[in-house]
Amino acid sequence: MTAEIIRITILLLIFAAVFIATQVTASSFARGRSHRGAINKRLQMISAGQDREHIIGQLIKNRPTGAPNLPEMFDGMVMGLQRIVFMSGISLTVGQVLLFMGLGLVGVFLIAVFGLALVGSPVTVGTVLICGVFSLGLAVAIPVMIISRIAESRRKKMEHQFPIALDIFVRALRSGHPIASAIDLLTQEMDDPIGSEFGLISDEVAYGADLIGALEHMAERWDLDDMKMFVVSLSVQSQTGGNLAEILDNISRVIRERHQMYLKVRALSSEGRMTAWMLTVLPVFAFVTIFLMAPEFYLDSAEDPIFIYGFIILIAMYITGVMIIRRLVDLKV
Repeated sequence: MTAEIIRITILLLIFAAVFIATQVTASSFARGRSHRGAINKRLQMISAGQDREHIIGQLIKNRPTGAPNLPEMFDGMVMGLQRIVFMSGISLTVGQVLLFMGLGLVGVFLIAVFGLALVGSPVTVGTVLICGVFSLGLAVAIPVMIISRIAESRRKKMEHQFPIALDIFVRALRSGHPIASAIDLLTQEMDDPIGSEFGLISDEVAYGADLIGALEHMAERWDLDDMKMFVVSLSVQSQTGGNLAEILDNISRVIRERHQMYLKVRALSSEGRMTAWMLTVLPVFAFVTIFLMAPEFYLDSAEDPIFIYGFIILIAMYITGVMIIRRLVDLKV
């Protein structure tokens, strides 16, 4: 009886020790994760001892500038790609992204062609066309889709953070802080992406830039109507006067109501948007997967002239369909 009591006591002590150790580890990890999430990229770079000018250069190196020397259509495409890379928050520049995509395109194409030649498949026009489209899908289309999804996620986070930042800004103004001090408060209280953006504004103002101009640059970088409304209100108030806290409080309320309406529209159109996303991604994913797993599915018909013309027409129809779908799901609220 005594041995059983001792055994049960030891088991209970082991259980209690494991439970306590697990709780301590989990709570420490949660606190550390919360602390890391509350610090934005700019504050991390400052704590690492980097120079303030270097930090500004790193934060705005991917800002969209367009390509004025190109025709309007290509300028818009370049601007869109620059904005996607900027909003995604990746450390690569647009030039580096294009360079890696180009190298990946050439590398995948050469590997596919030489690989088919080594296994005895004839290198014909159809085979080269299939390898070229496969390389475009694997090295260009899929990375662009991934970067676009990351950029869209960060853009949604920015839209969600902006009314909260306005509330903090209004409270700081009502408590007696000047505008510069209120902006500096946002840089310390908000995480990325909006924390680093307001930190960039604070640094630009500290180096002599105009506050309204710095805010306009932020609105141009993210292309958000809410930011543009905020900048216009701040600009008008600086010229005409008035209660800035009350103005921004009203703007915050309007933005929240507009965001609620936008969420309702997205909920009602979720089926259509999901269908559009699947119709855009599924053909590329299916073609790349099938060619990797069963290349003979396409290679057996690659020598047929009808296949070549049909494949080119199919690609043109896919591109046209993607453009039409993007216009259909581009909701404006």
